[in-house]
Amino acid sequence: MRIDVVVNTNAHLYRTKPGLVGAVKDACRGRAEVFVTATMEDLERATAAIAARGSDLVVLSGGDGSFMAGVTSLARALGDRELPRIGLMAGGTVATIARNWGKVGDPLGFVEALLRNPDALRSTPRPTLRVREQRGAAATERVGFIFGTGLVARFFDVYYADGARGYGGAARIVARIFVESFIGGAYARRVLDPLPCSIEVDGRRLAPPAWSLVCASVVRNLGIHMLVNYRAGEDPSRVHLVASPLPSRSLGPRAPLVLAGKRIGGPGHFDDLVSAFTVRFDPDGPYVLDGEILRASEVTVSAGPVIRVVEPLAG
Repeated sequence: MRIDVVVNTNAHLYRTKPGLVGAVKDACRGRAEVFVTATMEDLERATAAIAARGSDLVVLSGGDGSFMAGVTSLARALGDRELPRIGLMAGGTVATIARNWGKVGDPLGFVEALLRNPDALRSTPRPTLRVREQRGAAATERVGFIFGTGLVARFFDVYYADGARGYGGAARIVARIFVESFIGGAYARRVLDPLPCSIEVDGRRLAPPAWSLVCASVVRNLGIHMLVNYRAGEDPSRVHLVASPLPSRSLGPRAPLVLAGKRIGGPGHFDDLVSAFTVRFDPDGPYVLDGEILRASEVTVSAGPVIRVVEPLAG
């Protein structure tokens, strides 16, 4: 069996533990090839090499952004060919995707467990999102897991400005927003007030001209038990889109519904499985894909390829 391990050392979103690269190389010696990547160029060279000679299993290290970048780069390198099985060596400050799929633990221990008996590994089909971005004349397509704009993009602005302090830092920000939303506080309005943009769902434009929340995900828990997309993964061929135009004083108090995995509701609310939806900004607007803040004039989201994610091994 041919196994490749891609270790991301980019410190923007994922801080590699000291000594991890060397330990992974030692564990993989003679059993798997290790690619160490610090830039997108490094990653593209690694996936091009993997695509050229083939692989049965590609292990990606990092957090949500690293997994999105790794799967996207593999998909581009392979073209129409099927993706190999994927292993998620979870790290990063949050690792939301890995947590939803039960892949959180010691990264080195995960690799060692995979290599002990790779022929006996089981894999689980997992859905993805296909996200097509248009910005001016440039078009980019990515394969990811969690898309959002409105409060999602503004939340990440605040989160990174606060030092990206993981789940604890995210929880403190959410708590402050929740409290201030009842009184229309400036901090809550900064995150929750509707963002001018339009949404077209399966060829039909929704009426509101601005949206406070737009979110689509293949995992239910977006972190700190935020079950916005409680139908995520229900149908791999369709995307669960949740969108709300409510202002901060109406949206914030509905947080308990999100924690309970229920519909947010309210005037103009949209909550359903869709084939595709498009968000348009004028001019360019912010959106987030797996923790990465991006900008575009138009973004179309649909179901992406189903990937085979290897199961964690006991012992």
